[in-house]
Amino acid sequence: MTELTDPTGPATPAAAVAFPQDRTCPYHPPTGYQPLRDGRPLSRVTLYDGREVWAVTSYDTARALLADPRLSTDRRHPDFPIPTERLAGIRDRRVALLGLDDPEHHRQRRMLVPSFTVKRAAHLRPWIQRTVDDLLDAMIAQGPPAELVSAFALPVPSTVICGLLGVPYADHEFFEEQSRRLLRGPRAADAMAARARLEEYLGGLIDDKAKQPGPGDGILDDLVHQQLRDGALDRAEVVSLALILLVAGHETTANMISLGTFTLLRHPDRLAELRADPDLLPAAVEELMRMLSIADGMQRVALEDIEIAGTTIRAGEGVLFSTSVINRDPTRYDDPDTLDFHRPSRQHVAFGFGIHQCLGQNLARAELEIALGSLLTRLPGLRLAVPAEDIPFKRGDTIQGMLELPVTW
Repeated sequence: MTELTDPTGPATPAAAVAFPQDRTCPYHPPTGYQPLRDGRPLSRVTLYDGREVWAVTSYDTARALLADPRLSTDRRHPDFPIPTERLAGIRDRRVALLGLDDPEHHRQRRMLVPSFTVKRAAHLRPWIQRTVDDLLDAMIAQGPPAELVSAFALPVPSTVICGLLGVPYADHEFFEEQSRRLLRGPRAADAMAARARLEEYLGGLIDDKAKQPGPGDGILDDLVHQQLRDGALDRAEVVSLALILLVAGHETTANMISLGTFTLLRHPDRLAELRADPDLLPAAVEELMRMLSIADGMQRVALEDIEIAGTTIRAGEGVLFSTSVINRDPTRYDDPDTLDFHRPSRQHVAFGFGIHQCLGQNLARAELEIALGSLLTRLPGLRLAVPAEDIPFKRGDTIQGMLELPVTW
């Protein structure tokens, strides 16, 4: 593994920065993005196929553009920016919610909002706590060392999203493996095959639910027995919604738990501060989301010319939002490369902004607060079991996180 390094360094003038790039340290932006941090609100970056697109790097500009309906999220648009060859293979497949513009997006989202409110997340907290406690009980009973990703970080959100959707957790190994291939497979064919397998599995599950005389307790049951039967959604839409909720619902939170834990263990002063004052936990979660920015590179395409920050984005040009840079904008955050639980960081764009802001953010906050808080409370001696430099983490072309996290206590 590459040696961990500090994110700062001299900015060297260049034409267009390659995007995406691998991180040198898992909790800092790639060192190659340093030219993007020179104060310009927009810069040019180059994708894998040589195409140049705009990269948004300023906080204020990002918020304005993410709320601008002249930018589209429809990846079937011929000019939509595709950052990796793997994703290019599935660009023509319809993506629920994230890949739709209004009014279609609003129609789908309003059906799901009641399941992801602050009140609903609060109602789920006791169940999430039991899930976390059961996994920690098993880890403690087995004794140290443990591999935290497979023993804890992944099972927590997988269990929760399965229960919430009405997907059998007994099938978790299958859909976790297909999610991994979809998001991290080395070739476009891997992503295409994984998506097809997930759609087939979810389609069968939805068909089984439709045969039941009444709905079960999950979100998919409600969609099948209300929206599907009433004609508000067709079967393909329900499958697509199930796919995005299942994959996003466990992948993002699992990566935040693993990378958040690693980051805290690499910042012992902040870890001690959090142990001494558990009331800091909500602020710590927000600051970790700001600093880690695990979903880097949200994509849009301009439907018409947009004048912003002294620049004209032309119709048909691609736009990427580098959240790892935006969330470290020094005009918004003092000393942005420092982990600081006392900064007002809740307004970060780690969950996006505008109409496509993450639907599951309230659930994610609850899971992260409970998982990290319980982990630090139950295992006061938690520490890395191997040198930090030997721990593998994910490539820059996918959701950021740890591939493995060996710990002891």
